[in-house]
Amino acid sequence: MESTRRSFLKNAALAAAATGLGLSCSGGNQTPADEKGSLPKKILRNRIGVSTYSFWQFNGPKENVPIESCIDKAAMMGFDGIEFLLRQMQSEDNSYLQKLKRQAFHAGLDIMGFSTHQGFVFPDKKTRDEEIAKTISQIEVAYTLGIPTMRLNTGRWNTTKSFDDLMANKGIEPILEGYTVEQGFEWVIDAIGKCIPAAEKCGVVLGLENHWGLGRTAEGVLRIVNAINSPWLQITSDTGNFLENQYEQLEMMAPKTFLIQAKTYFGGGKWYTLEIDYKRVAEIFRKVDYRGYVSIEFEGNEDPLTAVPKSLELIREAFDKGNLQTV
Repeated sequence: MESTRRSFLKNAALAAAATGLGLSCSGGNQTPADEKGSLPKKILRNRIGVSTYSFWQFNGPKENVPIESCIDKAAMMGFDGIEFLLRQMQSEDNSYLQKLKRQAFHAGLDIMGFSTHQGFVFPDKKTRDEEIAKTISQIEVAYTLGIPTMRLNTGRWNTTKSFDDLMANKGIEPILEGYTVEQGFEWVIDAIGKCIPAAEKCGVVLGLENHWGLGRTAEGVLRIVNAINSPWLQITSDTGNFLENQYEQLEMMAPKTFLIQAKTYFGGGKWYTLEIDYKRVAEIFRKVDYRGYVSIEFEGNEDPLTAVPKSLELIREAFDKGNLQTV
């Protein structure tokens, strides 16, 4: 027994000495603290999600690409999270929402974003009030699903009826006759302001996207966000919705960005194809210490089953590179 006791004490002393040297009993591959006592460096990466839009793109009936199948595909491909497109959902009934939430959790995915559609560029106050009520209802759906941020649109003048024609004209359309851009901004700022109390109550950050209309430029998005000046209204930065000076405009929005949507175009884009330097994009957001999700929106003609995994590889490599930080 005395021999066993001496052996134990000897081994304990050796272990303590090893600890003092920054070594580990579990092996020699541990990185010791440096002479100043700082901790080892590790890779801190942005988590990557995917929008269910990537699998559908409004191609055919939404029933052909249900949210449930998108959850399974995203988990199989190795994503960290998934962003739901409201128009792709089969229902807003609580039982359906809870089923989706349960499935995503079991698949190991965060439901990290919610893309909705609304617009406030209407002269008619009754129409704007209806859009406000719809948006508040969408916020409540996000709350039920446990989603922390919801994509918001400004809306547009709708003087160009065809979306294909709008894209051919780079998102630019004439102002509604008899009205001014200033009036449009007043309508949007007033309407979104009325949605803020619901967002705060539900804990859902609204992310105003650079998504055509009055949000076509970074200046337009920031004008609205700064006017409302609430932590519950931030920005969803879409890398594919600036058709000129894209990096400069992304840089303007980066400090207030709450979610990045990263467009990819394998097989050629549906409306246009942008050459996006994602290492440069990642550096823009790294400079403002963006730690949030990057959500992939695949908008190309290649089969999503091959293009979406390639998109994940592209975005993950770009955002992981250079993220070496002391933790």
